[in-house]
Amino acid sequence: MTSTGILVVSHVRGFGQSLRALQKYVYLKSLYVHLNVPIAKVPVPSYGRLISQLYVDSNEYFHKKDFNILVGTLKGHGTFDKLQLKPVDYIFSDGQHEICEQLRQQLNVQQPIIYLSDEKINDVEEFQQLEPAEKIRSYKNVVLGGTFDRIHLGHKIFLSQAVIRATSRLVVGVTTSKLTKGKTLHELILPVDQRIEEVQKFLTEIDPTLSYEVVPIDDPFGPTKSDPNMDMIVVSEETLRGGEKVNELRQQNGLNKLDIFCIDLVESTDKSGPKESKVSSSNTRIDLLGTRLRKPEPKPLLPPSPYLIGLTGGIASGKSKMAQRLHGMGALVMDCDKVAHEIYEPGQVCYKKIVEEFGTDILSEDKRINRAKLGSIVFADAGKLEKLNNIVWPELMIEVNRRISQLRQEPDCPRVVILEAAVLLKAGWDKEVHEVWSMIIPPEEAVRRVVERNGLSEEEAKRRLASQAQNSEIVSRSHVVFSSQWDPQFTLKQAEKAWKILLDDLEHTTTKASNL
Repeated sequence: MTSTGILVVSHVRGFGQSLRALQKYVYLKSLYVHLNVPIAKVPVPSYGRLISQLYVDSNEYFHKKDFNILVGTLKGHGTFDKLQLKPVDYIFSDGQHEICEQLRQQLNVQQPIIYLSDEKINDVEEFQQLEPAEKIRSYKNVVLGGTFDRIHLGHKIFLSQAVIRATSRLVVGVTTSKLTKGKTLHELILPVDQRIEEVQKFLTEIDPTLSYEVVPIDDPFGPTKSDPNMDMIVVSEETLRGGEKVNELRQQNGLNKLDIFCIDLVESTDKSGPKESKVSSSNTRIDLLGTRLRKPEPKPLLPPSPYLIGLTGGIASGKSKMAQRLHGMGALVMDCDKVAHEIYEPGQVCYKKIVEEFGTDILSEDKRINRAKLGSIVFADAGKLEKLNNIVWPELMIEVNRRISQLRQEPDCPRVVILEAAVLLKAGWDKEVHEVWSMIIPPEEAVRRVVERNGLSEEEAKRRLASQAQNSEIVSRSHVVFSSQWDPQFTLKQAEKAWKILLDDLEHTTTKASNL
């Protein structure tokens, strides 16, 4: 059972020690931090650097757990009773502080306060940002924008720096798919409505005193180019030029110039594989490769053994190489393209239907179907391709199911069978497997590989790609996604990650069944 806690922090120098002490509470999955500072003694933005540093420090001890620093409680206004948090189960404190009991009563926490130390040290004020007033001033209306895909450490710092500087209203522009197509693994970016919801939830939790407008934007400037009620924009080092461009547009439109606050990029401690050196959503999406994006749906009519995985992806995406990797890990691989070769042979039902439909001109001298001739016909005519698919796909699945049924009768039936099939999703075969794993690469990389590997022209390669399911559709119907656009060793790591998750799940299922 997971739980949520609040940590009252008064001893900043002991913050790491406090988080280490919390590691033994393994059930703790969400932690709010309340900085116990005297209200209104210094401007709230003077704690901006401290908040950023605490987020960075938390990543070492609370990695992959939800960690939010409450900003609203710094601002006062009686925000303890206005907090909109998940139900809090525990209150932790780094020392004996009177505020803890007040907090326990206001949040209706039933458990006694857990004191991590008997000391009574308060050094928070020592960490205020001592800079000129213009550097730590507040603004009535603040604005910022971004993709905000799967809220991570960098986003929390970015948003928090805007929240601590806003006194009334915060506008957040969240980019739509029109602005994200050039991003790494953009197919894995969550829908804009979901991203907006996550941003709204985070902001409301850390400071419920502000008015939030979290809106979708189809261009880089969103409402900043036309909204007269804006005072300051928060940007990062890499988007500073965008902030300056905003002011140029506002000047052209007769609007006030916005003050610009630029935050430093947060350096990533994980620089493995193709990751960026900064904490970013791209890194987060790269981490998703080889993991379960969603749980497989129950399929009670599908026998549990062998466990069937449909492996799919576009042309030149690396399906066959991935199949080889999984075979080396213990899976039996059934290459549906090779099975199709067999049902194309003379004497097979499929052979007869194809020749009847496309004529004898597609045959070689030995009377076998010349797949190159047939391919040149169907890939140039979508209607003919559909006719071929309507002939081949049903017959192919009949043969595949026949072979799987044979495997089930064998005493050494394999535990996992991989059905490698480019047409898996288009043919509707995802209903025939327990889950779908897929390979994706950027379309331009696929074209390059096809031209190089198959000797086709760029136009022919693009035509073949156009006849396949798009990456976005593949991702939306897959449980695990891989990408071979980087070093082969990194693709292998993705496979190893997915295989471990699968075996752990199968072992858990077996153990659960044996205990019934």
